[in-house]
Amino acid sequence: MIKLSIIVPAYNEEQTILETLGAVSRQSIPGVDIETIVIDDGSQDGTRRLVEANPGLYSTFLPLPRNLGKGGAVIAGLRAAKGDYILFQDADLEYDPSEYSKLLMPALKFDADVVLGSRMLAPPFTRVCYFWHRLGNRLITLAFNVINNATFTDIYSGYLLYRRSLINAEELSTAGWEQQAEILTLLTRRGKILYEVPISYHGRTYAEGKKIRARHAISVLWTILVQGLRRRR
Repeated sequence: MIKLSIIVPAYNEEQTILETLGAVSRQSIPGVDIETIVIDDGSQDGTRRLVEANPGLYSTFLPLPRNLGKGGAVIAGLRAAKGDYILFQDADLEYDPSEYSKLLMPALKFDADVVLGSRMLAPPFTRVCYFWHRLGNRLITLAFNVINNATFTDIYSGYLLYRRSLINAEELSTAGWEQQAEILTLLTRRGKILYEVPISYHGRTYAEGKKIRARHAISVLWTILVQGLRRRR
């Protein structure tokens, strides 16, 4: 039996938070004990109220007094996590919790340290959205692979599972969208067994609440470069 900590950062997600947590709570995987940690990142809508009114859908709720950014919310969740493995779950249902078993398979079968979900490995379906997002994703993935001598196909997938002992939350220095690049750099450096698995993707449009913008790619690329230089010291 392994314990899995699912980190769910949420900011102004009243339209989807209960559906997301409901989908997470329905997951039952043999050999896996799941704890769900929800972090409200200073939401201005009804997200906090809805989560507090439905305690049966999660293990731990962390309401932050102010907005810290996604990375700040993730750090708060990591501090509270007790699992053998960490898995990130966005609160907007762009990624489907029913695919947890895919992500866990390499960990359960091959003792993987890191498993990254990929929207590029022939998933059953993927929603057609923005060309520039796809191009930007390929650019940052290429940069990451060149600097870290890796072969990932989708480094900014929302589904990243890893052995919790590989990273201490206190060592993370980023608090924005670029944080995943920092985390994945550390995991690539420290993990011995790394896998990717295909996952489906139901992306949102900006009208539906999508938050990431093209400008975020600049901080991501900078983080990849800085972390890569630190790796060589």
